[in-house]
Amino acid sequence: MTEARVIGQHAGTVLVGQLAVMAFGVTDTIVAGRYSQQALAALSVGSAVYISVFVGLMGMLQALLPTWAELHGRAMFAPAGGGTQRHADVGRSVRQALYLGAFGMLAGGLALLFPGPVLRWTEVPPTLQTEVGRYLCVLALALPPALLFRMYGTLNQSLGKPLLVTWLQALSLLVKVPLTIWFAFGGLGLPAQGTVGCAWATVAVNYLFLGCALWLVRTQPLYRPYAIWQPIERPDWHAIGQFARLGVPGGLAVMVEVTSFTLMALFIARQGTLASAAHQIAANLAAVLYMVPLSIAIATSSRVSYWLGSGDAKRARLAIRSGFKLGFALALTMAGGVALARSGIAAIYSRSPEVVALAAGLLAWLAVYHVGDAAQVLCVFVLRCYRVAVAPLVAYCILLWGIGLTGGYMLAYENVGPWRAQHSPAAFWAAAAVALALLSLILPVILWRAVRSHRRPVPG
Repeated sequence: MTEARVIGQHAGTVLVGQLAVMAFGVTDTIVAGRYSQQALAALSVGSAVYISVFVGLMGMLQALLPTWAELHGRAMFAPAGGGTQRHADVGRSVRQALYLGAFGMLAGGLALLFPGPVLRWTEVPPTLQTEVGRYLCVLALALPPALLFRMYGTLNQSLGKPLLVTWLQALSLLVKVPLTIWFAFGGLGLPAQGTVGCAWATVAVNYLFLGCALWLVRTQPLYRPYAIWQPIERPDWHAIGQFARLGVPGGLAVMVEVTSFTLMALFIARQGTLASAAHQIAANLAAVLYMVPLSIAIATSSRVSYWLGSGDAKRARLAIRSGFKLGFALALTMAGGVALARSGIAAIYSRSPEVVALAAGLLAWLAVYHVGDAAQVLCVFVLRCYRVAVAPLVAYCILLWGIGLTGGYMLAYENVGPWRAQHSPAAFWAAAAVALALLSLILPVILWRAVRSHRRPVPG
């Protein structure tokens, strides 16, 4: 089977699961939009805060993928008699990673329980702050199972076996959709809870995810060679330090990327519920589209690390080329589709003509935004395979925060040279698209240098 076909099949399986999870957000957005414009605005702000926290921590744990994939590659190509020990190394690494995950749960939970300073700093209207605070308090309960399930998904992706995760994510929609509608609109003795009802449905589904994942790790033959289900060892600070050296910069880079995106929602909130509702539509679709290059990036990085672990740098480079060709082809196709069908897409989300008209304009910028987004996520995931995490973090801070978020704020609320303050969410989307375009030019150069300078590690 060709490398492109392997990556395509792996990415396709991951994508189905990722889209199922993104359907959670789509469901919440549609249900909140049908409930009221106020509920949709609160969801826009609350989900921006939650995603900033969750995705930053998820990025830290996702950085474990190349480590586990490389260990898996070494085990598969180990000399006779050495494979069992190498497989057990994967299990020990997974258990040690739980300590890193526990730290993430504690830090993330505190951020969700006390969002007041962020909401006040971004000047979210007081009328929204109370509802957003209630929404985030409920989601604090959903964070631990969400992060643990992400670790389970990362393990499966590193082993090249994402199908079990995909099945769980797809089947969970059968629970999430009716629960969201029921909790939001009420019925059968349950009062209508609006935005907070969407959060309670997420809590229920995340614990269902975690229970199924634990049962599979305990019972499925797939995991038996890795001896994962063993008593957890005392902290190995050397191993945890190695995780942190890759995971913390990686998580911070993702946090910068996501906050440059989600803080837009908080700054846009001061423009009123119409602007927030329109932005939420564009943001939700951007997140859905992002799942395609993200899935390809996950599959590509898994194959690259696998071949690096086996000592075959040439096959690793072939995997990079195959993944990038597939990623760019799909990114250009989807960007063109959004540009052509933007009005019809916006109408799916809202019945308000004003919201649809404003959102359609934002979706035009989204088409440009997506191409740069696809390029950067492919580069960043592959860079982790070569243990490069700090350089992307610096590039993200300068471009996404400096040009994207700050530039968007200035265009929206300040007079910049000949341009008057626009007081429109389009200012943020335009600046973000420019920042991602620049990032998509810089990161490939960093990746090229990393691949060129790579040396085969000494087996250990």
